[in-house]
Amino acid sequence: MKITVLGCGDAFGSGGRLNTCFHVTAGRDKFLVDCGATSLPALKARNIACNEIGIILITHFHADHFGGVPSFILDAQFTKRSAPLLVAGPPGLKEWLPQAMEVAFPGSSSAKQRFEVKLFELHAGRQTSLESIVVTPQIVQHGKPQGSFFGYRIEHGGQSIAYTGDTEWTDTLIDAGRGADLLIAEAYYYEKRVPLHLDYKTLASNLPRIGAKRVLLTHMSVDMLTHSGEVPEEKAHDGLAITL
Repeated sequence: MKITVLGCGDAFGSGGRLNTCFHVTAGRDKFLVDCGATSLPALKARNIACNEIGIILITHFHADHFGGVPSFILDAQFTKRSAPLLVAGPPGLKEWLPQAMEVAFPGSSSAKQRFEVKLFELHAGRQTSLESIVVTPQIVQHGKPQGSFFGYRIEHGGQSIAYTGDTEWTDTLIDAGRGADLLIAEAYYYEKRVPLHLDYKTLASNLPRIGAKRVLLTHMSVDMLTHSGEVPEEKAHDGLAITL
């Protein structure tokens, strides 16, 4: 699998980073993990063919992780996409996407598409095949409503990516990340513990329990960016490409 970081910033663009969006190539399949508000220009800046992306996998419905989906769908309409698009995410997806479409572009949620947009709500702890990838969501702790915030384990061809999404520490991250080839982990603050977000010190103390082969830190605030030179783990930046 090949992962390209299109955006790894927090909700406030700390360090000038774009909103969260990871482009993954797995064999012939191409998909996004999260699609924050800045994702469409990030895709176009990297000359990535949007209409070749078959799946958008959403961790939760905050704008910096989900807000780019309406623009992605509308752009696909104008660029004459014909292939179906699968948007998968936590329970509530079927209600949240039409609302997001209406906020972004009033009237767009009822417009007839040139292509099929399939909405698929995933279930925590249940392995699900989406095209050639296998996705296992885990519930994480990032706000209300409970159960609508996921971390993921994504597997393809014997390789695995784990992603914490946004969350305070929860032991479900051990199940998601155990032995993964790559763990993409939030490190919002360096050592300050706050509700609903993961600080680096707490993450680091639990990395031996997870046992991932490679760790990539993401979603860093100004505080964490200030301390980034003090930590050994790899730090994400927009445009970073990783091949497993």
